[in-house]
Amino acid sequence: MSSEAIPSQPGAHPKVHAAEMKGGTDMGGSREDAVRDEVGHWFFDDYLPTWVAVGSGAIPRGPEFILDYWAAPLHISGPASRDSLLDGDAVIGWLERHQAALRAQGYSYTAVPDSRMVFYHDAGVAIEVIWSRRRVDDSEIERLAVHFEVARESAGWRVVGIQHASTTADSLSTVWQAAS
Repeated sequence: MSSEAIPSQPGAHPKVHAAEMKGGTDMGGSREDAVRDEVGHWFFDDYLPTWVAVGSGAIPRGPEFILDYWAAPLHISGPASRDSLLDGDAVIGWLERHQAALRAQGYSYTAVPDSRMVFYHDAGVAIEVIWSRRRVDDSEIERLAVHFEVARESAGWRVVGIQHASTTADSLSTVWQAAS
C-alpha cells in the first residue's frame, strides 16, 4: 500500500485499491482481484469508518454494531493479553471497554499509515494494518500493528481472529519478526 496515511474520520472514505493491497500468494486471475476488492471495500469503506464513528461517539450506535463485522467466537491477543470471546455478548463487552478507554483519552479518528492483504482463497484473507488512534488535534493516543484473520461466513465477511502489538513503525515490513 502507499505510504500515504488513510484518515478515517467520520464521513471520510479511505482510498484503498486492490492493486495496492497485493501480497501473499499470487493465485492470478480475476477471482482473486474480485475478492480483494470486495474485502478491501468491506474493511476500509464500511467496517473502519463505522468503528471510528461509533468509537468517537459521532453516530448514536451502540457497540453491538461490531457483530456485523466480528464473529463470535473470536480470539484477540497481544503481548500482554489473550482473550477468547466465546459469544456475542463477550465480543460486545470487549469492544465497549476498549472504545470507552479510547474515548476517555479524546479519541477522534484512526489513521492507517500502512496496510496489506494476503489472499488465501475465496473465503479467507488476512488483513494487516498499522492503526494510529488519534485525537481531534491529531495527537496520537496509540499506534498498533494489527493482523486480522477474515473469513466469508453465511452472513458475509467477518473477523475471526485478531493479533496486535504496540509499535512506533510506519511500515508493516518493520513490525512483524519473520520466522527463520
